[in-house]
Amino acid sequence: MTRPTIDDIARRAGVSKSAVSFALNNRPGVSPATRERILRVASEMNWRPHKAARALGGARADAVGLVVARPAQTIGAEPFFGLLLAGLQAGLSARSVALHLMVVEDTSAEIEVYRRWTSERHVDGFVVVDLQHRDRRVPVLEELAVPAVVLGGPTGHGSLPSVWADDREAMLSLVDYLAALGHRRIAHVAGDEAFHHTRRRMRALKDAARRLHLADAVSVPTDFSDAQGASATRALLSAPRRPTALIFDSDVMAVAGLAVAAEMGVAVPAGLSVVSFEDSLLTRIVHPAITALGRDTFALGGQVAAALLAAIDEPGSVRDVKTATPRLTVRESTRAPYTERQG
Repeated sequence: MTRPTIDDIARRAGVSKSAVSFALNNRPGVSPATRERILRVASEMNWRPHKAARALGGARADAVGLVVARPAQTIGAEPFFGLLLAGLQAGLSARSVALHLMVVEDTSAEIEVYRRWTSERHVDGFVVVDLQHRDRRVPVLEELAVPAVVLGGPTGHGSLPSVWADDREAMLSLVDYLAALGHRRIAHVAGDEAFHHTRRRMRALKDAARRLHLADAVSVPTDFSDAQGASATRALLSAPRRPTALIFDSDVMAVAGLAVAAEMGVAVPAGLSVVSFEDSLLTRIVHPAITALGRDTFALGGQVAAALLAAIDEPGSVRDVKTATPRLTVRESTRAPYTERQG
C-alpha cells in the first residue's frame, strides 16, 4: 500500500507543502479554516505520522498484529486462546517476527487499529480471528492491501486466505454420537451468533435434527463466558421437558454447565449428558471428565503463522488451508438417557 505524503495532501487540499506541515504539526502560520481542511483531507487519505525511521524506507516491521474484539476477561479464561497465541508466537519466533496483540471493545475499534497500524507500518500483516457473518473487516483489509490471514471459513472471508476447520462436520459428529446413545432432546449452548463458526454449528444441529428425527434441538447463543454459559444451562434445565444432552461451544462453558447441573441436582451422566466443542485440561480434570472434541490448537497457531509469513513474503501466493476436523474423545460425562437404559 502506498503511504500518502505531504505532497499528496497539499495537492488534494489545494495548499502549499509548508501549509500542510504547519497544520499537521499544529504550528501557527495557517488560518483555522485552512487547518481544518488540511486535517480533514489527511484523515480521508488515512495519513498517520511516522512512528519509526524505518517506515521512511519501507522496511519491514518484523511484527504481525492480532486485534481481538472480545471482553479481555473472556479471552483470559479460555485455554483455546492461550494455546493459539503460543502456537502463533512459536511459529513467528522462528523467523524473529514479533506478535503484537491488542484487545479492543468492538469491531469498529478493531478496524481503526488495522488502519492505524497499516499506515504507521507498525506491522507487516494481520491475523484475523472470530470471522463474522458479513464481516465488515474483510473489505477494509482488502482495501488496505495488507497481508492478512483469517482463522475461519470456508466462506465469508473474501479474497483473504484462511486457515479453517470444518465446524459443521464436527457438530454433525457430536449429534450423531449422542443420537446413537438414544438422545432425542439435545440443546446447544452456543457462542456469539455473529460469528461465522457459531452459525455453522447451529445450522448443522438443525440439519442433523431433521435427518435423525430428534424430538427437540435448540441452540442458545451466549458471549462464550462462564456466566452466560451457566445462565443458559440453568434456563434449559428448568424447562418442563429439559434436554437429555447439552453441547457447549467451549470448555469453559461446559465446566460452568457441569457445576449448574450439580447445583440443580441433575446427575451427570445419569440424568444429563454433557459434551464440549473444545478439549483442554479443564475438561479432563473435572469430575466427571467431559466428552469433548479435540484438536492440536498449538499446531493450529503454527499453521496460521506459516500462512501469514508466506503471504508477507509473496503476496497473493497463499491459498486456503483446511486443517483436520476435531475428533471426539469419549469420557465419563456421556451415556444413554435414563429411559433408553430402562428399555
